[in-house]
Amino acid sequence: MKTKALLLALITMLFTNEIKTHAQTPGSEKKVLIVYYSLRNGNTRIVAEHIQKNVGGNIFRIETVDAYPAEYRDVTDQAKKELQSNYRPPLKSKAPNFDQYDVIYLGSPNWWNTIAPAVMTFLESYNFEGRTIVPFITHEGSRLGASVDDIKKLAPKATVLKGLPIRGGSVNNAMPDVRKWLKDLDLVK
Repeated sequence: MKTKALLLALITMLFTNEIKTHAQTPGSEKKVLIVYYSLRNGNTRIVAEHIQKNVGGNIFRIETVDAYPAEYRDVTDQAKKELQSNYRPPLKSKAPNFDQYDVIYLGSPNWWNTIAPAVMTFLESYNFEGRTIVPFITHEGSRLGASVDDIKKLAPKATVLKGLPIRGGSVNNAMPDVRKWLKDLDLVK
């Protein structure tokens, strides 16, 4: 009787483990964090949400301690000065449990042909060794610019995949482009 009970328990354990193993897809073992900086929580946030609908994961919004000006022209003037002086604006908070993530989707608007200074601060604040960065950039005509190259310089120990440029005025209709990009990178089926 004890032998049958032990055998039944062993079979149950093996069967349960087999179900768990087959229930996981290869990508599901990777922990995903979608990080973005978006002026006034706009275009780049929308693309980040499109990505999350396709890959899951957690979202973290990069926010600066000091807000940018209300007028867009003033924002671009300030951003240009920050980029020229290599200024890194302080951030309001850190990404919780950053070390648990394997894949970081990183979003930024294209400011003066690169990522926003707040995203530079973020990249310099963490160790990206062994992690994969998947960049997405919103723009109004300048596409990726030097963004991907600059991400590689700021996180040299990360694997940086092909970036996705999305025109700011098209973000609400960008889901098919996001899905195709993710499929091309073999990040979704």
